[in-house]
Amino acid sequence: MTTTSEPTAPFSRIKIRTGALVFCGDDVALIRRDRADSTHYTPPGGNVEHGEDLDAALARELEEELGLDVGQADGGDLVWVIDQRVTRPGPTPLPRKLHLVYRLHVTPDVRATLAEQELDEQPDGSHEVGTIEWIDYRKTADLPIFPPIGPALAALDNPRAPAGNAALDAVTDENYTWL
Repeated sequence: MTTTSEPTAPFSRIKIRTGALVFCGDDVALIRRDRADSTHYTPPGGNVEHGEDLDAALARELEEELGLDVGQADGGDLVWVIDQRVTRPGPTPLPRKLHLVYRLHVTPDVRATLAEQELDEQPDGSHEVGTIEWIDYRKTADLPIFPPIGPALAALDNPRAPAGNAALDAVTDENYTWL
């Protein structure tokens, strides 16, 4: 039997991404990425590295992207899991990805110390600059957010309300198109 490190078919491997809804009052931190042909938002977070604990991955990503020490936040509950099986433009291989979305809360004093920009390293070594925006969570339903959590986020009764079903609809080519 021969094994290979390259996938033999789309979505033949699974990656995990941890992300967080970081709230300060009714505002939630989202990273806005402006591209030549589109703008989209994403919660701060990133891929879990090989052998990395989920909590450690989330803490690392929030430190890298927001400058947030999770010890300065409260909460940390898992809110949603989204199964991604959607093709996308660009050089990134097509993994199936599970997005684990957590919820944290910070005070206005902590928020004042957090980053305003995030640098996302590209495959060629360059960096794409993302802008950290604090948006009233109730206004996220129609934002181009990936994973597409805007409607579920906007439907929360308040930032600490139970989220209901943790498994959001899978993201597939049939229900999602990249802008």
